[in-house]
Order: sequence, then C-alpha cells, then structure tokens
Amino acid sequence: MMRSLWTAASGMIGQQTALDVTANNLSNINTTGYKTQTTNFKSLIYQNLQRKSTTSTGEPKPIGAQVGLGTRVGSISSDFHQGAFGESHGEFDYAIQGEGFFSVRLADGSTAYTRNGHFIMAIDTDGGTTLTDSEGNPVLDTAGNIIHLEEGYRTDLVQVDMDGKLSYVNDEGNRYDLGMQIGLTTFPNPGGLEKIAGSNYAQSDASGEPTSWTAYALGSKIKSGYLEMSNVNAADEMVNMIITQRAYEMNAKAITASDEMLQQANNLRS
Repeated sequence: MMRSLWTAASGMIGQQTALDVTANNLSNINTTGYKTQTTNFKSLIYQNLQRKSTTSTGEPKPIGAQVGLGTRVGSISSDFHQGAFGESHGEFDYAIQGEGFFSVRLADGSTAYTRNGHFIMAIDTDGGTTLTDSEGNPVLDTAGNIIHLEEGYRTDLVQVDMDGKLSYVNDEGNRYDLGMQIGLTTFPNPGGLEKIAGSNYAQSDASGEPTSWTAYALGSKIKSGYLEMSNVNAADEMVNMIITQRAYEMNAKAITASDEMLQQANNLRS
C-alpha cells in the first residue's frame, strides 16, 4: 500500500514543476524574444511483482506482472519556432526572420545569445558610440568584435540592411559602407542552450559549438524597425494549466484513498 503513496507523491511533485513552467510562460507572454518552454515527463523504474514466465502447471505466460513507481520531470525543452513580429519605433530595433541568434558580450567577458533585438547606441568614454542591448552589453559582429563607431558619426544617419551591414548616409545623401555587419549564430542543438536572464542563452556542452554566419549565408533576414514577440500561446497555456491542475488533484486523491485504505487495515480486529 505504501507504493501508491510514493507513486502519487511523485506525480504531485512533477505536476507542480509543470505548473511552474506554465506560470513562467504566461508571465513572459510579452517578453521580447522569449521562447515557450514545455515540461517532458518520464516514468520511474518498474517493479516486478511476478518474475516467473510460466504458470504453476508449466504453461507459458503471455505477459508479466510489473507495476510502475511513478514519474519525474525528464526535461524542460524550449520551442524555438519564430514568434510574431511587432512593429517598433526604436531606432535600432531588429528582428531575425529565420534562424540564428544575436551575440552580445557580457560584463564577465563571456558571450550570450538572444533573439531579443532591442538595441541602442550607447555613448562611450572616448566620445564614440557602441551598439548594445538594453543592459549595455555590446552587440558582436560576424567576426565576434564589438560594433563601435568613432566620434563624429551621427547615430540617426546609421542604417542596417537585411543582411546586417551597417552603412552611413551623410548630410549630402551619400551612402557608404562602414565595414561592420551584425552577426548571427547557430548551434547544432539549440535546445541544449543554457537559459540565463534577459531572454539570453549561454553555450553548453549539450548545445554544441557556436557557428557565426551572415544573415544572407544563413538564409535569414534582419528586419529593422521590428521586434520578435514571444511565441507563447495564451490559450494553449491556459489549457495546460487546467490539465496540470486536474492531474495534481487526481494524484492527491490517490494519496487520500491510500491513506484511508491503510487506516481501515490498521483498524482490523483479529
């Protein structure tokens, strides 16, 4: 009888984690570049109640007798399908149409990867400007270098095309290439990326090594004046929340039923 108590308890623990994931999805429904997460379960070990493969008369049995010992969270995966584009009035807001991540240099020198293209031109101590994310982390080009403009360039005259190339239009209307290009990065297994704050991801052993691309070589486009919204579907998440709640309640009822059966067994008189 104790087996059912622990089995149902494992179900409650797993469903609580699933509810945590759903709540996180709903809380990030308006987070730029956020990707929906899904809880995946796996069963625990099975206990053999009867190991013999034949009956008492020697006849073979077609099936055995095993009972499962519950469930646990196997993984929490991210859905990387593209979210809808929202028009933005930010001067340096970009959305990736297709594969790839923007790369940014964090304060500790490591590199983070994101689909959040809400960038700004930050003024440096030397009087120049650097393309950064909203937290001041520099955006990297195709060679992994910081995108920096020397003093004297007007940021309102800097333009970025669909391939990520930066150009400058002077007062006379003449356009010339600045020799810099926003890079995109891909991974063999993006689902293995480690999630960190700010819609950023970090490389891990599971993700594999990053590969830098130009948008054109990757078959993607960088759309200026747009941001990629989260791909969270509110209706799906509400349904998931109801299913999770009902599963949690059923596991709780199984514990209650097991407790009542144990109580009856303990109250038996010989």
